[in-house]
Amino acid sequence: MMRLIQQRRYRLFCALLLPALAIAQGSPAHGQTAHPAPHPPGLTLTTTAFQDGGVIPDKYTMNAASTPVSPALQWSHVPPGTVSFALVMHDPDTALRRTSEEVLHWMIFNIPGTATGLPEGVPNTPQLPDGAIQVLNTGHKYGFMGPGAGAAGPYHHYTFELYALDTKLNLTSDATLPQLLDAVNGHVLGKGVLEGRFHR
Repeated sequence: MMRLIQQRRYRLFCALLLPALAIAQGSPAHGQTAHPAPHPPGLTLTTTAFQDGGVIPDKYTMNAASTPVSPALQWSHVPPGTVSFALVMHDPDTALRRTSEEVLHWMIFNIPGTATGLPEGVPNTPQLPDGAIQVLNTGHKYGFMGPGAGAAGPYHHYTFELYALDTKLNLTSDATLPQLLDAVNGHVLGKGVLEGRFHR
């Protein structure tokens, strides 16, 4: 009988002690505060041509001595599962034809998901060797169109927006910006933004 009582006490002891040990192991030490795991950094878009929010050098604008070229772009912290990238450069300080439509300076999509950037001076052709596709900008030319805000007004804020997507887009070089934005909905894994200022 005594042995049976001892066995029951032992089982009760284990039933009370083991959950307490499990809680203690998962809890911070006395006096410490529990901190959630930090979120990984988001998709980051940068360039060596100018600082984020800085003035864009003439080489990449309508002030260039010859045809302006696109700046080299780099990105990091790419989300897992990225299949392709889409890049849009636009001027949000404009309102074409008294509408909300902005000047589209550059739109390129189906950049391979393995890419970590774009070189300076991307060719102004609708199709690139890596499969990326460029569309007509507001100047009715394929590829990059340099900033050209007039000297009479304030600086315009030229915005580069990079989307990491979990798919390739079923669009062609005659796609419009609204069509691209509609196509990326539901497929955006991350977004990086870079801004440069310019006026003549």
